[in-house]
Amino acid sequence: WLAGEQGRAPEPPWDPLQFAIEGAHARGLELHAWFNPYRARHAKATSPTCATHVARRTDWCVEYDGHLWLDPGRAEARDHTLAVIADVVRRYDVDGVHIDDYFYPYPVAGRAFPDDRSFAAAQRAGWQGSRADWRRRNVEDMVAAIARVVREHRPRARFGISPFGIARPGVPPGITAGIDQYDQLYADVCKWLREGICDYLSPQLYWPVAQTRQSYARLLAWWPTVNVQSRHLWIGNYTGKAGSPGWPREELLDQIARTRKQRGTTGNVHFSMRALLEDRAGIATALRRGPYAERALVPASPWLDAHPPAAPKLVTEPLADGRVRLRPSAAGDDDVRFFALYLHDDDGWRLADVRGGDATFVLPSKSADYAVTAIDLAGNESAPAR
Repeated sequence: WLAGEQGRAPEPPWDPLQFAIEGAHARGLELHAWFNPYRARHAKATSPTCATHVARRTDWCVEYDGHLWLDPGRAEARDHTLAVIADVVRRYDVDGVHIDDYFYPYPVAGRAFPDDRSFAAAQRAGWQGSRADWRRRNVEDMVAAIARVVREHRPRARFGISPFGIARPGVPPGITAGIDQYDQLYADVCKWLREGICDYLSPQLYWPVAQTRQSYARLLAWWPTVNVQSRHLWIGNYTGKAGSPGWPREELLDQIARTRKQRGTTGNVHFSMRALLEDRAGIATALRRGPYAERALVPASPWLDAHPPAAPKLVTEPLADGRVRLRPSAAGDDDVRFFALYLHDDDGWRLADVRGGDATFVLPSKSADYAVTAIDLAGNESAPAR
């Protein structure tokens, strides 16, 4: 995408991830690094693989439905994925690590995933259970290892997963699905949530509210019942469907409204950004004017760190036009990620702006009633400084 050839650096050299992180943080946004742990090459890829590609220098990959997959049954493949993730979280100031719903691949009729070799090796090493249980253990080991890698290198970064939105057909009763992610993707998502392995879960509820057999409303109410560790539930929405048959933009606005009313859910994740950039069916405009008219902070993750930072220090500077420049800075040794500016008017206090650690704010006048808070890496917010 950057150089037109896999394995060749951009010219002149630059680091797109560092660029994205700096740009996000300056704007008060978190950046979570998104990985598919097992996909090695997409079926629609057109450029040749470079000499250092994992499929050319190892025998850990298998072909399935035109894709190349790292075999989840190979310990070397798991270690390779973990090394890539560790490299990112060690070298980059990311706010989280996210994995998608591609564990074992979605099944293709009449084709078995080609892991006979690795399963036979597991049996020689002493595995006595079923292949399905072995595959689930492989995925579980990977998920748990990613969580450990994130904690080791970046203790207050969030680890998130966006699985298929139905845990199993018939769960809750009356819900149906074309696949069983427990028995076909080999992902025991409910176990991960019950044990608090991830910091947030974004089940992909990619169906309309009125679609009875995969009801957004029923699934939205069910997922919090599994969330016994009170991790974040940020629901996945199929925003890319906006304007297609059966998906007026009002459907998505209704889904967001329902999510906000549902106890135990604290946000939405939109797929994909393309629909928002295109303002497909006017969805981006409707969000800006409606539920996203005001800024919001990412909810804190107290199981990572429950201690808020100290209130920030403030320096003010009058400007020639009567406005005031405000420069906040961290007090003490707190790891401050963002500063939040609140303004008070006839309607009360509102969150006016969120900026990164080198932020400056401009107040509308010398008489503006304002407050500034500091937000640390786990999302804890300080007391206000005024």
